[in-house]
Amino acid sequence: MNNNSVLFEEDFKIKGWDFTNAGEASLKIKNYLKEVGIAENILKRVAITSYEAEMNIVLYAKEGTINFKVTPKKVLLEVKDRGPGIEDVELAMKEGYSTATEEIRNMGFGAGMGLPNIKKNADMFVIKSEPGKGTKLNIEVYLK
Repeated sequence: MNNNSVLFEEDFKIKGWDFTNAGEASLKIKNYLKEVGIAENILKRVAITSYEAEMNIVLYAKEGTINFKVTPKKVLLEVKDRGPGIEDVELAMKEGYSTATEEIRNMGFGAGMGLPNIKKNADMFVIKSEPGKGTKLNIEVYLK
């Protein structure tokens, strides 16, 4: 088995504005990693990145997917959404910047910390977004 062998993989479908199930995918990811004995500090970082990515889909997109993979060296999350996309990715990466509506803010979300929290907790983070089409995130957390 090489370092890129996929030991586990699961896809999660996320619906926009589905607050009943919001956070379920990231909880399943966290529970799986806990079950297989991943170190607590790594578990916490993956939980934060997956939750923030999942909530961005719920809050801003029509729908999306999270592809979760574990290899001997890292946890990979590929997040894709069908949403409005991000006009200015550089601006969206700044702590406190948010395009959240008043409704989202009244629910306690939209503080502008989602993408910065993902970047801070990931070892590798790439974001690509196309206005009017959606956003794709590639996140890696190393199992070091």
